[in-house]
Amino acid sequence: MPKHVHALIEAWEGFPLAEMLHSWKSFTSHKANVLLQRNGEFWQGEYLDRYVRNAEHYEKVVAYIEENPVKAGLDRLKSDWPWSSARFHIPGSAAVRAAI
Repeated sequence: MPKHVHALIEAWEGFPLAEMLHSWKSFTSHKANVLLQRNGEFWQGEYLDRYVRNAEHYEKVVAYIEENPVKAGLDRLKSDWPWSSARFHIPGSAAVRAAI
């Protein structure tokens, strides 16, 4: 998404979510600022998180994330968005063949 990111991650014991996100945001903000030839804050300070309770909830979260670019009018199909995991769920797609 142009102005935000959806990520589905698994936090493990000994790797607190806040520390993982700080590391990720620090690394990516530095790289983005270099690419964009700018300085200063890149990411919003806070984030929204949700606890995924079961397999059904997991599937709903994945569907929401993958449909987000379509709802925003950025692509016609969720599998067309180049930064989406959706293309990996289409049997016979080039992305699925490359992942095998």
